[in-house]
Amino acid sequence: MGQKAKWEYFRAIYQRYRQAGRKQKQAILNEFCVNTGYHRKYAIRLLNGPRPGKGPEKGVRRRGYSYGPQALSILAEVWEAAAYPWSVRLKALLPKWLPWIRKRFRMSGEIERQLLRISARQMDRRLRAQKREKKRRIYGRTKPGLLLKHQIAVKTDSWDVTTPGFTEVDLVSHSGNSADGEFAHTLNVTDIHTTWTESRAVLGKGQTAVKEALNEVEGALPFRLLGVDSDNGSEFINWHLKAWCEQKQIQLTRGRPYKKDDNAHVEQKNWTHVRKLLGWERYDSERAVEAMNDLYRQELRLWMNLFLPSVKLVRKTRVGSKLRRVYDRPQTPLERVACCPQADAQRVAELRHLERTVDPFHLGQVIERKLDRIYKGANGRWSPQPVRAQAAKQSGRANGCGKGAAWKPKNRVSTPLGNPARSAGFPLSHSHGGGRSVTSQMTRQPSRKLHS
Repeated sequence: MGQKAKWEYFRAIYQRYRQAGRKQKQAILNEFCVNTGYHRKYAIRLLNGPRPGKGPEKGVRRRGYSYGPQALSILAEVWEAAAYPWSVRLKALLPKWLPWIRKRFRMSGEIERQLLRISARQMDRRLRAQKREKKRRIYGRTKPGLLLKHQIAVKTDSWDVTTPGFTEVDLVSHSGNSADGEFAHTLNVTDIHTTWTESRAVLGKGQTAVKEALNEVEGALPFRLLGVDSDNGSEFINWHLKAWCEQKQIQLTRGRPYKKDDNAHVEQKNWTHVRKLLGWERYDSERAVEAMNDLYRQELRLWMNLFLPSVKLVRKTRVGSKLRRVYDRPQTPLERVACCPQADAQRVAELRHLERTVDPFHLGQVIERKLDRIYKGANGRWSPQPVRAQAAKQSGRANGCGKGAAWKPKNRVSTPLGNPARSAGFPLSHSHGGGRSVTSQMTRQPSRKLHS
């Protein structure tokens, strides 16, 4: 007789045993011991004990917390200050930022050990609630180029380069809600091998302006530019850029039309290096472009290339219906550049010195101040407006009761603004209109509490 059958048998005779007389109890007890194999004393304790439930209840062993609330609070602050990196990148980032974390937070030796011991999987669990609040939105205004397509090779195979210098380029528009007139664009240049990224802002998408911005980026790279791969926009497919590449012996290639995956590396950087910071506002003045370039040329390039580790895909393996991706260890772009013999040794030494002396928390605060200055130069007329204001304008009703009352979503979260980067509360996006500045808040709060 199995354990489940014994328990059911015990439940069946329990009430009969309690209501029986002395002699009947002896007979039931003898029968119960024979059928179940229990010792007589144990059987008596069972039959005289409490009424049996649905089954034997087992105590649940709960493991205690290995990390205190202070360590988790510091982890959340660093995660927000570093622009919300992936857990694997965050774990690799902590040892590099540790000297500056010690200066920012009052940590004991035990808290520091907990912070460095926490695994990437545990970071995902602890930061799960904050990750649900983040949003993403991408769009572009690229128009196909009509010249030189038959003379520029199409790059269709995957990148398998072992030297720095082969890059992907793209333009990110800052047109707001209207594509009319002339407005700013951000030129993004991403190296395939090292993930080093440089950005420059231009007013309009003229061929000469794009070529001059690319020439400036070429002089700022810590290695020689060997290749440029772009989409089919007319800002890249033109005689100016082709002649410039031939003069400098740079390979010029392009992706297939309507295939954004051909430029996947730079498309990813368009979000992390541009949209996540500047949102979808409209910038159409020289003042705004100068402010953007002041950020791109100085603080932002140091922040992204020296202090934020990234991972690279090593291989993909098909396991049944699932695709398993294997990544290399997280490294900063500077670490990858330093490992390449083709890199400029003098520039690498200068960047290494900046890595050791620049405080990333202070750098983040400077970036926030410059982003606020850039946002002040936006064209508010053609920038995305709050959804609540648009709805009130269309309905023609003032806030009141009935249909004129303010709309409330089911999840009771504030209505999203037209600029998702601002409403998401990214630490490196402008905080105009109620957004919270994370890195500045860290210097003002004396006590740390776990984010809920």
